[in-house]
Amino acid sequence: MPTPIREPPLTDKHRRQRPVLRVTTENDRVDASRSAAYLSRMLQFGDSMFPIGGFSFSSGLESAVQEGVVTKAATLRAFARTAVEQAARGDCIALIAAHRAATAGEVDTLARIDAQVYARKLSDEARTMSVRMGKKFTEMGVEVVGAPLLYRWRECIATSVTPGCYPIALAINFAVQNLPAYQAFVVHQYGVATTILGAALRLMKVSHIETQKILYELTGQLDEMYATAAAARLSDMAGFAPLTEILAAVHTRAHVRLFMN
Repeated sequence: MPTPIREPPLTDKHRRQRPVLRVTTENDRVDASRSAAYLSRMLQFGDSMFPIGGFSFSSGLESAVQEGVVTKAATLRAFARTAVEQAARGDCIALIAAHRAATAGEVDTLARIDAQVYARKLSDEARTMSVRMGKKFTEMGVEVVGAPLLYRWRECIATSVTPGCYPIALAINFAVQNLPAYQAFVVHQYGVATTILGAALRLMKVSHIETQKILYELTGQLDEMYATAAAARLSDMAGFAPLTEILAAVHTRAHVRLFMN
């Protein structure tokens, strides 16, 4: 019979180097299930196929391209970055505050926050975009999620108690599902970026690779943006980007438009 090959005994050094496998199947399954639910909901409500009409707007990019402000990938990156940063300093502060109010079921507080968001929309296009998307998002939330607070918010919009801006609708939707404000923030900012980058593919000579690179860069900054927005007060809402507002006004009066205003 052949002599069996014996492995040399393990020394203390070898024992330290050998990876230790810890079996925690039960705990991992619970955490993974909750994480999977969180992730799937975030993907569903942040997906471009979710029918709230965001694809119909360009967030001022159409005028920026027509006026020669955005001409290539570099200027597109700067335009998209400005929009994301502006949203983080404005709408997202309201979104986080609204998520807290929705968690507590404070409808009056939600209406006050919503009014402040609407008041800070300087252009007709920005107001129209936020209100249309907010109304559709609320209506879809009623049909898909069906939480009582969503029904109440839809009634507030229908009776003109409140404008019903998109950031507030998003916050309520996530709060009633016990989804964290951080995820609502990510969905909002992802939507701001993809609205502009999706429009860019139809308005200018830019490739899918270039837009994906820009998106990757912008989403890498979300942690820092969230920390700043979460620590801010509602009165801190501000977004100084005058050129963006001017381009939105130009778009309202344009004779030829691919996107809505």
